[in-house]
Amino acid sequence: MLCICVRTEVTLRKAVQTLAGATFLLTGATLANAEEGGLFDWIHGDWYLKIGATGMVAPDFEGGKDYLFSASPIVSLGKIGPEARYTSRNDAISFSLYDTGAVRAGVAGKLIFERDGGDADELKGLDPVRFGGELGAFAEVYPTDWLRVRGEVRHGIRSHNGIVADVSADAFYDVTDAIRISAGPRVSFASSDYFDAYYGVNADEAAASGLAEYDPGGGIKSAGIGGAIDWKVTDRVTANLFGEYSRLMGSAADSSLVRERGSKDQFMVGVSATYRFDFKL
Repeated sequence: MLCICVRTEVTLRKAVQTLAGATFLLTGATLANAEEGGLFDWIHGDWYLKIGATGMVAPDFEGGKDYLFSASPIVSLGKIGPEARYTSRNDAISFSLYDTGAVRAGVAGKLIFERDGGDADELKGLDPVRFGGELGAFAEVYPTDWLRVRGEVRHGIRSHNGIVADVSADAFYDVTDAIRISAGPRVSFASSDYFDAYYGVNADEAAASGLAEYDPGGGIKSAGIGGAIDWKVTDRVTANLFGEYSRLMGSAADSSLVRERGSKDQFMVGVSATYRFDFKL
């Protein structure tokens, strides 16, 4: 049975965690990219701060079968410079260290919010996933003016000790100067340590949760497709409508959590909006 619940997650704590994580990732990349004149010389210039929110209907946890509405803050801080031709909501927090226009590469990071038995009854008895993040690198190329291929490899920090790799290809088209549509396939891979944190069930967890024991290996995690409509309302306001479908595969699909209490099919649809502030330092 499909159940859609409502849960609002726009909290001060989550906003602070988001901003703190983004600032940490940006600071690390900034130190690596600072010019010979020093970090403080590099900081001077034009900056932007984007603030907004996302609302979406998605599974209550990765691999879950029940759906809920959730809302989360968007906080993005960066130095104004050459813009990427295309960006996706799936992109990790990124800082480019190499950019020729057709090829970009640099640092990528992602915040991971905690997951425990309070998020869904199906998770009761399982060890929680702690708040943390993932840090690594990204590279993207533009084979044509309307296609971007991007790959990310990230290592878990605190939330898990595994490695995650995401690959996507997005075709995009500007319907007008203000409206862009895009769509394309996605595939994700992960190491056994990642799967163990999210899908593994050891003996103690099996006894506490009632799930069958499961010791996952590494490999493919999911494959799917996503699409979006981006609307530049004004020079400062942007809005986005997005939808995605993914099919869990490999160790994720074989997990007793998914087989006994979840679903391999994962759908998501949502909207977001941001407002940009420009300032100088």
